[in-house]
Amino acid sequence: MLHSTMTIATRTGTHWIRVLAAFCTLWVAALGLTQAQTYPTKSIKLVVPFGAGGVADLTARIIAQKMSAGLGQPVVIDNRPGAGGVVAADVVAKSEPDGHTLLLISNGNAVSAGLMKSLPFDPINDFSSVGLFATFDIAILVSQESKFNTLQDVLHFAKANPGVLNVGSINIGSTQNLTAELFKSVSNLDVQVVPFNGTPALMTALKGGQVDVAVEILGPVLPQVKGRNFKLLALTSEQRASFMPEVPTAKELGLTNLVAASWNGLAAPAKTPKAIIERLNKEVELALDDPATQKKLSDMYLSPKHSTPQQAQEWYLNEIKTWSRVIQKAGIAKQ
Repeated sequence: MLHSTMTIATRTGTHWIRVLAAFCTLWVAALGLTQAQTYPTKSIKLVVPFGAGGVADLTARIIAQKMSAGLGQPVVIDNRPGAGGVVAADVVAKSEPDGHTLLLISNGNAVSAGLMKSLPFDPINDFSSVGLFATFDIAILVSQESKFNTLQDVLHFAKANPGVLNVGSINIGSTQNLTAELFKSVSNLDVQVVPFNGTPALMTALKGGQVDVAVEILGPVLPQVKGRNFKLLALTSEQRASFMPEVPTAKELGLTNLVAASWNGLAAPAKTPKAIIERLNKEVELALDDPATQKKLSDMYLSPKHSTPQQAQEWYLNEIKTWSRVIQKAGIAKQ
């Protein structure tokens, strides 16, 4: 009899625990929905981990302007450059998860996750992805005077002359530098990756013959390509650029695993209500669908990148895995 009574009591207690859990779930969902219905209640701060005037900053301002109109509140840019994006990310990670403080997230954040010994935040669990903004094509190029006219020319020479070819990039740990290391790895070439302090120094070295090949974001060097100072051999993007459809991708030329791009998007602090994330994603998508926005991005040689929050999160996690493997294989010391 006592056993039966205890069994009934246990079942009753379990039942009420389930009821309470269901009530809490509904309450949290209702709270999130209420917040989303009144959101935003004030101006929104978009923290950008780069200085004013750069491509990332300009991209953020273009999309923020359209989002402001849709949200009915200003989206204000807060530039916080420094420490490879760590400063800006830390500000957002520690902000209230109410959708009023957001982060311009980029491949720099994905690289930092594998490059830094420690971070003041969890690069995965402290953020909620909202959506992607755009991708920046990365180019493989040579000087106009180079004997190489195609990417196949470069590969054939490097294989026939191991240890001779130099591939230039900007700073160690940058997306361009890691893409150069990825190029070296997937092509199984014995080449030297040489880093330079910035694009101007790299382009000077390429033109002067100090390096044979350069890997750089396309936008900043395209005017010199069009001015016939450099020859563009291939892009490392998934598909050809709409504004240069004649240029092949490394993937279609046989280097199927040489797919890399610089990119940026929008993230919020973790635990931001799902309904707010979805509202923000809707505004990002509307901004990317706007012809004027598309024109402005195209003028900077950027490709709009549509995504759901889930797709953006999957993209981010894949980028972390990809660049962590490249960093490890290249033997780049953690900072």
